[in-house]
Amino acid sequence: MNWKLKHLRLDDEALVKQCQRGDSEAMSCLILRYQDRLYNIILKICNNSDDAAELTQDTFVKVIENIGSFRQKSSFYTWLFRVGVNEAINFCRRRFNAPLLTLETAAAAAALTDKTDNDPAALAQQKEIITLMTEAIGRLDEDHRAVLVLRDIEQMSYTQIAEVLDIELGTVKSRLSRARAMLRELLETVLI
Repeated sequence: MNWKLKHLRLDDEALVKQCQRGDSEAMSCLILRYQDRLYNIILKICNNSDDAAELTQDTFVKVIENIGSFRQKSSFYTWLFRVGVNEAINFCRRRFNAPLLTLETAAAAAALTDKTDNDPAALAQQKEIITLMTEAIGRLDEDHRAVLVLRDIEQMSYTQIAEVLDIELGTVKSRLSRARAMLRELLETVLI
């Protein structure tokens, strides 16, 4: 049986155990399973495809280096995304004032792609809204942006966000509430 087929049928827990025994093929399977999702969330945080690719690679390097100490108290997915989101947030903090979110893919794919019947005026209005939202979200600090991206774009539960960011559930709720209020205030100043 092809190693990919053999490993693709295994769940994350089994693959992690194999990785911890030195099975590089199991790690390859985990990377293949999560590389696109991880890249996409990092891209939404750092807003640069080259940086997102490098940060995704850096995340997997850290995971490979530390897989032996992973005790599976959380899921591999949660642990991987915690490492990736932290890498992205730290990178953006070092770059200071770098825009941290693009709504081009998220908003356009979600709410803003409702029927426009290719009306040029509606498409122009959508593009303007995306630009305003992107700029407003870019003005939020990293902690609030991260919670907003994970909840409103990635659709993670509050519990998953708490695990990924390694913060208390109450902190997730308060940051999200504050992020939405700040975003509303920023948008009101440009829309009114």
